Amino acid sequence: MTLPGQPGRFGAYGGRFVPETLVPALDELERAWAALAHQPDFQQELDALLATYAGRPTPLTVARNLPGVERLTYLLKREDLLHTGAHKLNNALGQVLLARRMGKKRIIAETGAGQHGVATATACALLKLPCVVYMGAHDVERQRPNVLRMGLLGAEVVPVEAGARTLKDALNEALRDWVTNVRDTHYVLGSAAGPHPFPLIVRRLQSVIGTEARAQCLKVTGRLPDVAVACVGGGSNAIGLFSAFLDEPATALLAVEAAGRGLDTQAHGASLARGKPGVLHGAYSYVLQDAHGQIAEAHSVSAGLDYPGVGPELSYLKDSGRLTLASATDREALEAVRTLARSEGIICALETAHAVHAAVALAPSLKTDSIVLINISGRGDKDLATYERELS
Repeated sequence: MTLPGQPGRFGAYGGRFVPETLVPALDELERAWAALAHQPDFQQELDALLATYAGRPTPLTVARNLPGVERLTYLLKREDLLHTGAHKLNNALGQVLLARRMGKKRIIAETGAGQHGVATATACALLKLPCVVYMGAHDVERQRPNVLRMGLLGAEVVPVEAGARTLKDALNEALRDWVTNVRDTHYVLGSAAGPHPFPLIVRRLQSVIGTEARAQCLKVTGRLPDVAVACVGGGSNAIGLFSAFLDEPATALLAVEAAGRGLDTQAHGASLARGKPGVLHGAYSYVLQDAHGQIAEAHSVSAGLDYPGVGPELSYLKDSGRLTLASATDREALEAVRTLARSEGIICALETAHAVHAAVALAPSLKTDSIVLINISGRGDKDLATYERELS
């Protein structure tokens, strides 16, 4: 799919809205990525790590018992089976490899659910670079297993007490660190958001999800899916899956956001459905705002979707009509966790459960023999305390 606009822009969205201190670092990153992304030795090293260390390709599972299987086919892209338990390692390995080749001596990252933090800490342990992960203090409390994993991997986890103490605030602190230490530090941004060239880099590194899923779907069913479904916070797992189907109009792209306590309340994370264009964390995209244009606080029971913005490419795809929007409330996501666990023996992450709910809810409206591809973006180990509390 050809996107309009200047480099770093998706239509009106994207760009760079950053302190002048960061412009040279972003220019350096853009040049390094342009030079290395298509170099055979870089891609071969990354492919080898993805295959022999991360566990790619991840399987495509045909669901046996989800509601609606008597009429249609659910295909589950199993990113939960990737090393570290989520899709985040695809991006972290690529960016840490890139940073090492750029001569950077230190890695920082932000994390919400902790999966990106664990993935970055894992890549840094493997490639012998020190790692600092910023995490909202509220997320430190509710995602304790991932905090322990990051510590075991040798990363320093810095709890952020500012604001709502969630992902937005962790990203703020990571950007402040980068401004201060820009010469020797690379910031491994975890989502397809932020200033150019991060959305392009993350999209490319996560596109392996869609590339594999497309080929696997053709092998299993003989045709492409009618619907591809992914949860959306910042957007990395979604654009990773959707990238393989952007030029296939027969495949609908269902982007599922966090409705939190309800889209008619102020407690949700549905930036595409309820946000307005604005600037957040260095890019112009859809963001949640109050009546005065200030960034609003997001809410979701899932830490990875508790973010008041979304990546610029998904913002453009919404305006172009290529995306279909859906959402799941906290309660609906929690019920979807139980549905998937008891029907398929898969305990998924709370983020993923939003996509599962929307896919099952969509099923009655689809024609018989439709194929629904769901990105199972992460596993639920990190959320067991929440499941114990909310589903008991």
